[in-house]
Amino acid sequence: MPELPEVEAVAQTLRPLVRGKKIRCVHVLHPIATKPQESAQFIRSVEKQKIHTVTRLGKNLLIELDRGILAIHFMLDGQLLWFSSAREMETKANKAPHNIRVDVALELDRGVLGFADPRRFGRIHFYESREASRGLKSLGVDAFSKEFTPNHFAALLAKSRRPLKEFLLDQTRVAGVGNMYSSESLWHAKLDPRRPANSLNKSEAARLHKAIVSVLRRALECCLHPAPDFRDPSWWFQGLEKILRAYGLKNKPCRRCGNLIQRIEQAGRSTYFCKHCQK
Repeated sequence: MPELPEVEAVAQTLRPLVRGKKIRCVHVLHPIATKPQESAQFIRSVEKQKIHTVTRLGKNLLIELDRGILAIHFMLDGQLLWFSSAREMETKANKAPHNIRVDVALELDRGVLGFADPRRFGRIHFYESREASRGLKSLGVDAFSKEFTPNHFAALLAKSRRPLKEFLLDQTRVAGVGNMYSSESLWHAKLDPRRPANSLNKSEAARLHKAIVSVLRRALECCLHPAPDFRDPSWWFQGLEKILRAYGLKNKPCRRCGNLIQRIEQAGRSTYFCKHCQK
């Protein structure tokens, strides 16, 4: 699932491509992508609007329009695609021999932006404002925002008894950190993911805050080199495996102490950590 670094890389790459362009026509090819919003209403709300800019909040990509926003959540496999023209999109989208899945297409002044999720979990919605979206409104402090300070983070930790890993996955606390980068941050901070959040002292909380910011920024660098290629349907983020120290490395030697990385389940998700040096 794309987390903050991946979505931020998409936002930075997409912004100059679509900023200032007018949405001439909207095609909802698979209505499930806009559910529970009705396709007809979605089209009426978005067509003829101008794209002001592209931003991000947590794991959500936001396309800000003259009036309202488009909020995209990629879930597991959602992606954006770019076609040079409506003709190219109509030729390749959902048709053999190309069979490029496109759920929703925004036909712009120049080019077509497509959204697709083969597993049908991703969503694209229109809202009059951020406050009009219950999901966006409920998000906690964004991990890349100025408000995400060591003191603010320590205060959040102190109010929760949940295990650290589960705390970090709660988007109403800190927005943008998911399963992979929470495991990585806890490894770098040398903290056991099973510890209660409120058990951390001031020094440990500061250490975890620093690890989160460092891990996310390093991942963003990887996600931008190379940058997302919306013209290639098979493109995906490359090189992230080189920076991982715990996630997905079950039974591999810990890079710090040499003991084997363990895998456990927390709240139905896989957690990877070193029992020896994460306390």
